[in-house]
Amino acid sequence: MTISFQPIRPKKISEEIVEQIKAMIAKGQLKPGDRLPSERDLATMLGVSRPSVREAIMVLEAMGFLDSRQGGGTFVRALTEASITNPLAKLVEQRDPQVLRSLAEVRMGLESWSAFLAAQRASEEDIEEIRRLYQVMEQQADKGGWSSEVDADFHYAITAASHNSLQMHVLDSVHSLFHATIQVALVEFYRQKGHIRLLLEHHRAIMDAIAARQPEVARQKMMEHLQMVEEKMAQLLSD
Repeated sequence: MTISFQPIRPKKISEEIVEQIKAMIAKGQLKPGDRLPSERDLATMLGVSRPSVREAIMVLEAMGFLDSRQGGGTFVRALTEASITNPLAKLVEQRDPQVLRSLAEVRMGLESWSAFLAAQRASEEDIEEIRRLYQVMEQQADKGGWSSEVDADFHYAITAASHNSLQMHVLDSVHSLFHATIQVALVEFYRQKGHIRLLLEHHRAIMDAIAARQPEVARQKMMEHLQMVEEKMAQLLSD
């Protein structure tokens, strides 16, 4: 029997950088939307030359892991961004009721599991961020209702607290689509007396369950909240 060995080729420095950054993205240490340090700072941190860093960033961009913006830095991309959002973007922009209802159903699955995991894994910093966003909603509620942006950020903070990197990438890839269901639902809920306080209570219950480390309660409270959103989308579809 003839055994054929292949020569061992030492990895280039840029390849080592690529592997390190990919591992950080996979582990959730670098999240979708995070900005990387500058080339100079990265070179100093890694103890390598700037050309090696530049080459690694170009490779990661080509692979779809990073996005460099002219004059704005380099950011981590959502790994599923292009494949999920593009086909639905126009229907969401048109506020198609059927698509909005479908998105509400998808949110139930993804975000109820995020709440469950967050109650198990959230750090104190994660919980403080969720509390901060809730307090913003509470303050804005006194003026007639909070913005869809802070609502979306509250839900995203819960997914970030799950510390599941793939879950974060999936949610980030459809974040703009989910934002549409939040916008429509909030407008409809604000038209109904008492619904602002009801929504605030829903968010408070989810937050409290996560802070109390009660995974099943957090999951159920998120489900109850999103079922109400889904019912509103169904109502729009039947109108």
